[in-house]
Amino acid sequence: MESDFSPSGVLVVDKEPNMTSHDLVAITRRQLKFKKIGHCGTLDPMATGVLMLVIGKATKLQDRLMCEDKVYEGSLKFGETTNSQDREGEIEETKEVPAFSDEEVEAAFNHFVGDFEQIPPMVSAIKKDGVPLYKLARKGKVVERKPRAVKVSDYSISRIELPEVDFTVHCSKGFYVRTYAHDIGQYLGCGAHLTALRRTRSGHFDLSRAIKASDLMKATREEIMEKLIGLEEIAEILSK
Repeated sequence: MESDFSPSGVLVVDKEPNMTSHDLVAITRRQLKFKKIGHCGTLDPMATGVLMLVIGKATKLQDRLMCEDKVYEGSLKFGETTNSQDREGEIEETKEVPAFSDEEVEAAFNHFVGDFEQIPPMVSAIKKDGVPLYKLARKGKVVERKPRAVKVSDYSISRIELPEVDFTVHCSKGFYVRTYAHDIGQYLGCGAHLTALRRTRSGHFDLSRAIKASDLMKATREEIMEKLIGLEEIAEILSK
């Protein structure tokens, strides 16, 4: 019977573009016919990669899982700033991109390593007087945001073909990769915005344990349960 079905654990989903984190929660609720499901860390519609869904008793671990570091692969484009700090926003300013050397680009990335502060973007879920910033942004409003402490533990650059750069960044919770791209562009004086983003790891969980979002949409309850990481294994992972 439905009332007897009470799964608990973490489902790692490889989110695909043009869907929200809430979409994946809704899809999983439908496929499992079970409502007690949440997600650990929003991914924008443009972004892909690791989205952890907590199911049943695992929802009690949501805050703990969201506090862990993340790893992202991203791409930025110099010379254009947008009102969302990514390619989905409207271009606000265009500047010529100097012929930066690889060393100059590396120096800009090096400036944002370790502990520093970010000003959250307007298109974020942070609330101002109880209203998410992204809702204010949709109305064309810009409000003051307090800087937040963040940390970049490590980064690497895999491609520099100006005006584009591909990179990987290992960062703390609360880190905005779109703001990272924007701030690197500001540091170099030509502006920049994020053009692609993929989360490859969240805490101890990576894409090797993930089910693709497109497969999740047509998966049976049994197939989803086979992918579910149980509470005992999660406890063991978190104790390391």
